[in-house]
Amino acid sequence: MFEGGEGSGKSTQLARLSALLTQRTVPHVCLREPGGTPLGTEVRRLLLDRASDIDPRAEALLFMASRAQLVDRAIRPALSRGDVVLLDRFFLSTYAYQIAGHGLDEAEVRSANRFATHGLVPDVTILLLFPAREGLVRAGARASAHDRMEAMGDSFHDRVSAALSAFAEPAWQATHPECGSIVPVDAAGSEDDVAARIQAVVNQRWPGTCS
Repeated sequence: MFEGGEGSGKSTQLARLSALLTQRTVPHVCLREPGGTPLGTEVRRLLLDRASDIDPRAEALLFMASRAQLVDRAIRPALSRGDVVLLDRFFLSTYAYQIAGHGLDEAEVRSANRFATHGLVPDVTILLLFPAREGLVRAGARASAHDRMEAMGDSFHDRVSAALSAFAEPAWQATHPECGSIVPVDAAGSEDDVAARIQAVVNQRWPGTCS
């Protein structure tokens, strides 16, 4: 799993790792959340459309609906085939954006997440850490306008960034076992620098995969 704030380079680094796995003939699939299924694609359109007026609770439930469909129709079948699943965002983003960002009740969101995932636990989550304000500048530079989530405002993204930093702490991870192993990676520097850090994480977990 790849997680991080806006503009942290998740999609870029996932694509680079995918290309490397292709070179190594490692069977894998690349998915994103929300998305990955027809239902998820429609949910993504609604959630990112700046014209959408969505209550924070409805927003969380839309993410959960997309997640449940993705787990059932794409992730579990891929795992059953023995494929590696590379996923751009999963439920750490819900914890950061809906719990920390919007202030939704943590226990209720975690319960909904368990229902959506059937208890699926990621093997490892690569958490790309990058300053929130700089990330928003990056995100704005790659598009003509910020999407609905990017446009939430600085204070919202500051709360998200603080939550993501907390997720890197062993104490937080110990109280959230459903999140599996979380490895923080510094997302500053060149794409090559960040890719090298990510490859080191993957090689440590699965020796020889990226070397």
